[in-house]
Amino acid sequence: MKKFMDQDFILSNEIAKILYHNNASKMPIFDYHCHLPAVEIAEDKEYENITQMWLYHDHYKWRAMRSFGIDEKYITGDASDFEKFYEFANMMPYLIGNPIYHWSHLELKRYFNVEDTLSAKTAKDIWEKCNNAIVKKNLTARKLISISNVVYIGTTDDPVDDLKYHKEINADDSFECEVRPTFRPDRALKIQNKDFCDYIKLLGKTEDTEIKDYDKLIEILEKRLNYFVDNGCNITDHSLERVYFKPTNKEEVASIFVKVLAGEEISIEDAQKYTTFTLIELGKMYSERNMVMQLHIGALRNNNTRMFNSVGADAGFDSIDDGEIAYSLSRLLDSLDVEDKLPKTILYCLNPKDNEVLGTMIGNFQGGQVAGKIQFGSGWWFNYQKDGMERQLIALSQLGLVSKFVGMLTDSRSFLSFTRHEYFRRILCNYLGKLVENGEYPYDLEILGNIVEDICYNNAKKYFIK
Repeated sequence: MKKFMDQDFILSNEIAKILYHNNASKMPIFDYHCHLPAVEIAEDKEYENITQMWLYHDHYKWRAMRSFGIDEKYITGDASDFEKFYEFANMMPYLIGNPIYHWSHLELKRYFNVEDTLSAKTAKDIWEKCNNAIVKKNLTARKLISISNVVYIGTTDDPVDDLKYHKEINADDSFECEVRPTFRPDRALKIQNKDFCDYIKLLGKTEDTEIKDYDKLIEILEKRLNYFVDNGCNITDHSLERVYFKPTNKEEVASIFVKVLAGEEISIEDAQKYTTFTLIELGKMYSERNMVMQLHIGALRNNNTRMFNSVGADAGFDSIDDGEIAYSLSRLLDSLDVEDKLPKTILYCLNPKDNEVLGTMIGNFQGGQVAGKIQFGSGWWFNYQKDGMERQLIALSQLGLVSKFVGMLTDSRSFLSFTRHEYFRRILCNYLGKLVENGEYPYDLEILGNIVEDICYNNAKKYFIK
């Protein structure tokens, strides 16, 4: 029986151990997609206790706590920070098989040197050890980034953001990690949202104008995109709960847009036409600027109306959608490619049933002398667990080139989540090691080491940095 989470955690064969310890573990982290607030990096946020770091914004943990029967008071409510920590600790031993168990203990080990497992019995002692470490090690936001060996962070930002805090970060030569904004114009595309018209007004104000027609909308979006590019942005992102492709033309879309601004109702098909056309227009802009377009596909959001009204979005009430994506996604990508305007693109699926769909879809649009131009993104959100990552790696290996994969990201709001890169790297090395151990790939440590280092860091750096 192996010791719990020892130095060879997840590494089940000797080749995996060599690849992880000699290659993967030493590589810097290129975290190209996360939700860390730029303001907290700029101001080098300080923390009073482990709960503020660990539980304040972690909807993964909140979701588990609700399943355990813990009252909302101890999750998003007004209980004390220690009470929230204790309730989480009390639940921890019952998270067997859940990735939160691994993530949490990796974080305790790497940032606080805590080797004990968390439970109700150890809660008070671990609380004190962690809080003492926060003070003694000065575990601020920037310190956590530094000790995690993170060299690049891509935040996620709305076009209306003035990027004030990114400017402050980039003006500070003492901070070595590169922090860049990501252009995410979701609110400008989701025309059926209740706040769409209010958002369009806000978007116009960023450029001291009023958006009264579709031409002006596209003009302002392009101006905002240019502003982001001028401030270091080279990545874009879109959340596509479902992928639609509804052929249309500019005149029809312009009419749909004006109707909505006038307060008129539109059909679902009209909304899909607007989104299709606008996303294609944006894709062309991204291609012209040599930017990366990310498409996150398949989340079913805000399922619980009562809790949404109580605690808001991104609080643990989203799940996996099961919509069909292949045909619409193919047509969307082809509409850009037929004009040679398809940018470098990363496709993520939340439903693992779509792994093979994306694994084959990316092969349709490769080329342009860019290695891995179209990427099958890492196991995302509900696929962050061990077998979710393994299934993504297997599908990509069998249907594409895993050696050109841009690797892992945190997609997190927590500065402690960089250990997810370690988790992924161990899984990656174990997977490759098994192929060699089974005689499915030769024992060539030089090539294997290069592949591991590329997936962990080098590929991402080449892909995202112009």
